[in-house]
Amino acid sequence: MMGSIRLLMRSLLLAVLLAGLFAEAGTAFAARTILVYGDSLSAAYGISRDAGWVNLLGERLKQMHPDYTVVNASISGETSEGGAARIAGVLKQTRPAIVVLALGANDGLRGWPVQRTKANLAAIIRAAKREKAQVLLVGMQMPPNYGPDYTEGFRRTYEQLAREERVPLVPFLFEGIALDRDMFQDDNLHPNERAQPALLDNVWRGLQPMLSRASMPPASSPTGRHAATEENANAGRAAGVRGPGAADRAQGAAG
Repeated sequence: MMGSIRLLMRSLLLAVLLAGLFAEAGTAFAARTILVYGDSLSAAYGISRDAGWVNLLGERLKQMHPDYTVVNASISGETSEGGAARIAGVLKQTRPAIVVLALGANDGLRGWPVQRTKANLAAIIRAAKREKAQVLLVGMQMPPNYGPDYTEGFRRTYEQLAREERVPLVPFLFEGIALDRDMFQDDNLHPNERAQPALLDNVWRGLQPMLSRASMPPASSPTGRHAATEENANAGRAAGVRGPGAADRAQGAAG
């Protein structure tokens, strides 16, 4: 009789311990969120939301990295300034492991000084880092009618920011489609549904190396602090995603 009671107690204790482990694992699983933080180019403007590149990213992750989910906090018409103003609340709500930062196109279309955009994007990156999130910066370029000085300065802003903040860079979201009119809606600004897989592939080249870092030591440990310093920059170098865009002409984004 006593043996049966002891066996029952051990079984109950084991069940409690396992429940705690599964709960802890479930919390870690839920924490693996990829936050896409952009404008209309990431918000599926003018097309079905299901066809947008962010939704396609979610579908790809289900197949290749099911321990990650995607939260799309992109807003059509968003600027880097608007993004900087709301980033703290979004980070608090989503607790992302990775932030895909794809803002600045609307700044360029409005002719904002590039230093203004750079400062806002830097503020977003630093806020994400304070929350222990990795950051992937997605670059944009302006059409040539903005003049060579502005278009070149705008393009270089993303490269400089990625280098200074030590984050990987996708140089140009529209790489490979910018010169193809058939890939754009009637406004010649927003990519259509046919273009979305190409946008996903451009982002994926920078994102994929970052997905394996979920098992790294926490940033509070000496090893983790070193890893947190290096991980963003190393991801971009490993994927070969840094460097100038190949297209001679760029498209912008409108609200």
